[in-house]
Amino acid sequence: LKPFLSSRLSSLVSRLSLLSLSSFWKISEHKTFSDRFKKNEMNAVADLASGSFGGALVSEALKLAIAEAKKYKSFKPLSKDLVSTMTRLLPLTQKIDSLRDKLDHSSGELHELRDTIEQAHLLIHKFQSVRFYNKPKYARKIERINKAMVKFCGIDLQLLQFRDQLDLSLVVEGLGKRMDSLSVAPALPFFTDHLCSVPKLDKSPSPVGLDWPLMDLNKRFIDNPNVDTLVVSAPPGCGKTTLVTHLCNNAHVKRHFKHILFNVVSSTPNFRTIVQNLLQYNGHAPQTFENDTQAAVALRKLLEKLIEDGPVLLVLDDVWQGADSFLEKFRISILGNYKVLVTSRSEFQSFGPTYYLKPLEYENARALLVQWASPRNNASPDEYEHLLKKILKRCNGFPIVIEVIGRSLNGRSLNTWKGQVESWSQGETVLDSPPQPTVLECLQPSFNALEPTLQKCFMDMGCFLEDQKIRASVLIDIWMELYCKSRSSSSTVCMKYLEDLASQNLLKLVPLGNEQEEGFYNEYLVTQHDILRELAIHQSGLEAFLERKRLNLEIREAQFPDWCLNQMEPIIINASLLSISTDDLFSSNWIEMECPNVETLILNISSQNFALPSFISGMKKLKVLIITNHGSYPTRLTRFSCLSLLPNLKRIRLEKVSVTSLDILHLLLVSLKKLSLVMCSFGEVFYDIEDETIDVSRALPSLQEIDIDYCYDLDELPYWVCEVVSLKTLSITNCNKLSLLPEAIGNLSSLQVLRLSSCINLSELPETVERLGQLQFLDISHCLGLRKLPLEIGKLQKLKKMSMRKCWRCELPDSVRSLEGLEVKCDEETGLVLWERLKPKMRSLRVHVEEIEHNLNLLHMF
Repeated sequence: LKPFLSSRLSSLVSRLSLLSLSSFWKISEHKTFSDRFKKNEMNAVADLASGSFGGALVSEALKLAIAEAKKYKSFKPLSKDLVSTMTRLLPLTQKIDSLRDKLDHSSGELHELRDTIEQAHLLIHKFQSVRFYNKPKYARKIERINKAMVKFCGIDLQLLQFRDQLDLSLVVEGLGKRMDSLSVAPALPFFTDHLCSVPKLDKSPSPVGLDWPLMDLNKRFIDNPNVDTLVVSAPPGCGKTTLVTHLCNNAHVKRHFKHILFNVVSSTPNFRTIVQNLLQYNGHAPQTFENDTQAAVALRKLLEKLIEDGPVLLVLDDVWQGADSFLEKFRISILGNYKVLVTSRSEFQSFGPTYYLKPLEYENARALLVQWASPRNNASPDEYEHLLKKILKRCNGFPIVIEVIGRSLNGRSLNTWKGQVESWSQGETVLDSPPQPTVLECLQPSFNALEPTLQKCFMDMGCFLEDQKIRASVLIDIWMELYCKSRSSSSTVCMKYLEDLASQNLLKLVPLGNEQEEGFYNEYLVTQHDILRELAIHQSGLEAFLERKRLNLEIREAQFPDWCLNQMEPIIINASLLSISTDDLFSSNWIEMECPNVETLILNISSQNFALPSFISGMKKLKVLIITNHGSYPTRLTRFSCLSLLPNLKRIRLEKVSVTSLDILHLLLVSLKKLSLVMCSFGEVFYDIEDETIDVSRALPSLQEIDIDYCYDLDELPYWVCEVVSLKTLSITNCNKLSLLPEAIGNLSSLQVLRLSSCINLSELPETVERLGQLQFLDISHCLGLRKLPLEIGKLQKLKKMSMRKCWRCELPDSVRSLEGLEVKCDEETGLVLWERLKPKMRSLRVHVEEIEHNLNLLHMF
């Protein structure tokens, strides 16, 4: 019992800390607590209890609470955490005070919250005097209160913000950081914390050779009141972004600036989009602008408001040549400390002075190479030093090149090192050869060393947008169809391709949390340095135009590139992988094309309405379709019928788009194997009345996998999903509104994997789950509202794996003892409460306790 109570009380500290802030809103209604306040403080507390946000009452009550919490010497851990938490929450209460005129206290959300807070206060107060054997009972009550708070902070508070256009961003962010259930990402697709935040420093070794540039930048720019704009310029691969990222994370800089805003601009700057991001990041409702003038007015108003709190630093990263007029829009004369820092390969003398970041000097370059690479122990010091010098001469001081080559040689034999050095002196490079080697020349050997399939995978990376965060599952979907011809090939083979490229430092593979089950790779992000993307595009471009396997078509401001306009219509494209990118000004006016060999089509779109090109209907070899919206709102797709009857289309992925369920059914795709819907909006039309004229088994006879992720308005599963008798994998993750599954789910007789993780409002599983005789894996991790499993779950004799992180409140029926050879992955709390007692009765039971990782990298991809 003692370990159990210790675990429970530790978990309760964070929950009690969050609830403590709210408990003072109705504090005077409870005499046992109000007697502790001085008489002259009673009126303020009474006003607070009545729901008034007048004056600074919330923050004043919190200050009193901090002083009161320090008196709990009998329970120091809770007291200490309460003081720390409430001190951090003081700015949030002041924010609430400042919005008192805009808050509608008669609204249902706030009325429900006040009731919840009243219950929370009573439980917290009683918890201090409850005997130890009753604490688990009170813990469960507080967990129910916490679920209501989770719902409010994750959904209702943000809905209030968008409905009333309130500036509650600090409240949303601050409360969210203190919630134990933060591992569940917010439901709304408009979550904006990622838009302009400074990139976090990774756990890799600190950059070599940046100490002096950081000190110099602080002196010349940060601490210099006469310099408001500065351009950090350097050749590609020198570490410009790394330098300014470390600068923005520097403690001195963070103290100096109240607001630090970080935007990646890249080759296609869009002033209106950046202003939209800045507004949303600072808590304003999304809005659109008809022209740049409107956006400029909104930017000025925003900066004037931010500067009232303190100095503002705006970083515009990776600005390309020719963006002089774009930069001028950010030069705004306002009262207060406002600075703009730009990184670019070019100079912008008309915008501001230039700080030149040079390649690494020899000593720093050597230190960086040694940091990344070491040979096996059979290398003599002299021979090792000789090879180091030759490698450093080739790298020419570029950090990105040193890192790539160093990683490729790390731990390899001395002969491998010699072979790499000798390969550079054999023959001329296919690239232009200036007196000093270019970055691409330096990286060429790393590409040449890849086996043929990895070379193809690497070149495919050039078909995605610059600085795009890509889900690993997207690349795996492509490679499964292009390079895994054998039916026995699994997704693990393609995942190994990613791992191999990452091991050569040709891309970065970022896990978003705990290790995932085999075959599910949504929890990995793939990123790539701009230089490496250029190398991928360069390698693809070496082929003759008509023989090119990969082709990028960029349409900017409704203008097609010249090579399209200079050809006779229709344009013939022979590539097998076609990537089309459009901006928010594209009007869906397409030119005629014929794409007889396209097997993978990637559409990167930004407009609120997008009509698919009719020439898709002629892509008879199309196997993979990926449509990704990079705009602020879900894109309404039209002309969806052009996908109908494509005989080889096997995988469709839609991200941040608006479609209906019947759109998909009417396509009659006989070869479709996987359907992925990410951050999609369906609304009421997603639950269309059953259309008896559509035979689902004939419309989608080959569909084996459905993946629904972060679809914020999904509160029930569409009827037809339960009629896909061929379905083997059903994943519904991070869908916070989903509360129930249909009884008809028992009809999925072929289902092997049911994944329901992070659906926090899912309350139970239907009893018909017991009919899923082929089910092998069940994932209910982070389903915080789940209270029970089906009574006869023990009938699932093929069920061998369960994932149950944060599910200790879920009751296990007696029939679970019938599951032989069961492997359970869970957190320590769930294992202790639910499974430890069953180990003597389930001898083949294996429980793997994993520490839950609260990783928010996913927020940085949206």
